[in-house]
Amino acid sequence: MRILLLCHSFNSLTQRLHVELRERGHAVSVELDINDDVTREAVELFRPDLVIASFLKRAIPGDVWQRVRCLIVHPGIRGDRGPSALDWAILDGMPRWGVTLIEAIEEMDAGPVWAFREFPMRTAPKSSLYRNEVTAAALECVLEAIAAIESGATEAPVASAGGVPPPPMRPLCGRAHRTLDLSRDPTEKVLRVVRSADGDPGAVATLFGRAVRVFDAHPAPGLAGEPGKALARCGPAIAFATVDGAVWIGHAKEDGPRQLKLPAATLFAAESAALPERTGFPMIDYREQDGAGFLAFPFYNGAMGTQACRDLLAAYRNALARPTRVLVLTGGEDFWSNGMDLALIEAAHSPAEESWANINAIDDVVRAIIETEDRLTVSVLRGNAGAGGFFLALAADEVWMGGHVVANPHYKDMGNLYGSEYCTYLLPHRVGPTNAERLTKVRWPMGIAEAERLGLVQCRLPDGHEAIAAEIRQRAVALAGAPDFAERLAAKQARRRADEAALPLSAYRDAELTRMRRNFFGFDPSYHVARYNFIRKIGKSHTPLTLATHRSRRAYR
Repeated sequence: MRILLLCHSFNSLTQRLHVELRERGHAVSVELDINDDVTREAVELFRPDLVIASFLKRAIPGDVWQRVRCLIVHPGIRGDRGPSALDWAILDGMPRWGVTLIEAIEEMDAGPVWAFREFPMRTAPKSSLYRNEVTAAALECVLEAIAAIESGATEAPVASAGGVPPPPMRPLCGRAHRTLDLSRDPTEKVLRVVRSADGDPGAVATLFGRAVRVFDAHPAPGLAGEPGKALARCGPAIAFATVDGAVWIGHAKEDGPRQLKLPAATLFAAESAALPERTGFPMIDYREQDGAGFLAFPFYNGAMGTQACRDLLAAYRNALARPTRVLVLTGGEDFWSNGMDLALIEAAHSPAEESWANINAIDDVVRAIIETEDRLTVSVLRGNAGAGGFFLALAADEVWMGGHVVANPHYKDMGNLYGSEYCTYLLPHRVGPTNAERLTKVRWPMGIAEAERLGLVQCRLPDGHEAIAAEIRQRAVALAGAPDFAERLAAKQARRRADEAALPLSAYRDAELTRMRRNFFGFDPSYHVARYNFIRKIGKSHTPLTLATHRSRRAYR
């Protein structure tokens, strides 16, 4: 089928659909929902058999859904209507939630239902639920509907979203529903409200006398004090007292348009400097089991700023001092890594200088992994990875990846950024120069099937958080005790010596950084403009031609 993905932005759900539909042989193109005329033109150019609206903020024009079947991914159970479905589900403490695939009609969220799925709700931020449960359910719904349409179905199995006249539309979850008062609110309410708004737009709170939006909240057991007062700091986070305990706030931004979301300790630098240091906020963690070490680094949104990279490098070197045979790098559950921290770069006095410091800091981590010769290393992608974060994963001897993970092995969408992290060494050595050039030029997201075909991934992990954790431990311990461990280690050492003799690692880094220095300090401001727009959520004025193949003279295959 010819399928047009219509979306407000090319988000994680849309990327997963893009990956899975292409894997199944469908011709897929993307159009960002910029305005009605652009949508009409996209339908005219691509002539799709089906439009899937995976993430919209407004209605599809009537003359579009009357011309071609349009299926809307609604992140709510059957009968739910409105723009804040998942937000309300978290605020209301729903034990189960779901996704409904609704055909577009005149009345919003009230059309015939082609498929639906439900799932138990985890205690997790909205953004995590969306990337995991909602995305998985949406994919199942879309595949079910496509199968029905390909089998000849002309009408949806269910007449409307509830099988009955549509219920009233639930309102937009607004400021009044997301406002906190830490001097009055209990811990459970604070966590629930922040989780309902995490990702965007954040919960409203007053911290240190300033109106802010807060994100990345976690319990702070063992801490207590005068409600509303700051108690301690831990890495990027600050702990604040509630009426019955305390919470860690990891990130915050000023309350207003186009503000930067920053680590709380950075936004309140002067105030946090006076606080005592405590432990308890989720940070870099190291554990061992039967000859295997496990290094986790759950950086928020996968962003690795200069100091985060330095902290990770120190933790990695400490792990190398331990008597293990295998070192497993597990990133975070929601993200492996997305490379440089663009928000901290944007907030710096000199974004160019901070970009330079950040890329060098992450390069130092990559080099340390590549040069580890006394044990085997494994990168475990439990969550999505992109740009330099993906090449960080390739520095290890093996890559294990969840079937749900989407990777973006390219940089150029960020203002034609060249990239480093020894990518010119790591990627061609894994996939060959032809595939390396294709991956970085096409700039499409990549799923597990393509990663396996290219030899980028050596193990597909099972579904589910608990199942993945158990599989990682089992495989790592087995690798540490494998009968051929010595032979594998010797082969690794021989390859590294041969590669270094052919061209030193320093040569790859020097060449990459020469190009990146032009991105940061040169006359072309594209990188700085793209970063500014991305961080401040300024919508694109057009769909990139790499995604909107119906607008490109060149069709990527």
